[in-house]
Amino acid sequence: MPATSLQALLAKSIDYAGMFPPCSLDLESALRNQAQYVRSPEAWMLGAFVLPIEQFDAARQFLSEFDPLHPLHVAALGPKTANTDTFLDALEGADAAIRSLSSNVDLVSISHLEMFLPNEADSALLEEARVIFGDLPVFWEAPPERAQQTIALLAAHNSDAESATFGYKLRTGGVTADAFPSSGQIAAALVTPATHQLPIKFTAGLHHPIRQFRDEVKTKMHGFLNVLGAAVLAAEHRWDARQTSIMLEDENSHSFSFTEDFFAWREWKISTERLQYRRKFVASFGSCSFDEPREDLRALGFL
Repeated sequence: MPATSLQALLAKSIDYAGMFPPCSLDLESALRNQAQYVRSPEAWMLGAFVLPIEQFDAARQFLSEFDPLHPLHVAALGPKTANTDTFLDALEGADAAIRSLSSNVDLVSISHLEMFLPNEADSALLEEARVIFGDLPVFWEAPPERAQQTIALLAAHNSDAESATFGYKLRTGGVTADAFPSSGQIAAALVTPATHQLPIKFTAGLHHPIRQFRDEVKTKMHGFLNVLGAAVLAAEHRWDARQTSIMLEDENSHSFSFTEDFFAWREWKISTERLQYRRKFVASFGSCSFDEPREDLRALGFL
């Protein structure tokens, strides 16, 4: 078995997004993969299945792939809208779709909703969303250049709400070099939520554990051990963005160590118990592959 601290860092961390680039599988193939993954020895790393709301009806015919012991956990992906009016309409449609799919209680559950927040979003708009979705966790996406104002808006809303169900979703890559934010942009988006204890999740570009240059995108891809590790260590040790960036840019796997009692990057440590606590605010990352992360971890000797 992998070290306890590695399990704590990666538990339910990979939201499988097989339908999205670069894998771009059809719905049936992606769901069949998910059905295999939930029964695999590494199922402890598997989070939810990223499913666009417009595909909910089509997904029903494949629910027989799952059973009460191995249900389908869904990360509902809402549409990107042009303005607040269409955004509110989309929220109502998402709520209806989620309620309908959730009626298959033995086979499927909705883990959370992910949706792009309009530029003009304010506290009143968030309150309308809260009324619609209640205590369902929602991760609101905004581009890196709007990260700070979006995080501040979500943190202010959470502080006034009975339950802090809103989090921030950060895009960490894509299929072209220009889709990858800088380490500085990611660092800023990690440090600010930590001070507010605002949940954060990531999407795209985190296929590999350690930061590395990849020829297929002609740039360096961020590593998921770098990003998740920096998120928990920055919160635990109150790092600034500069220190956080240093960890995000580390390409040496030997800088990372996992034991039963702690996770360490260089001289910085966090106990397994504190790591489990910090993971409450560092949710998961979307990946179109569940195989690549596992294969890379094995190659590094971590699994």
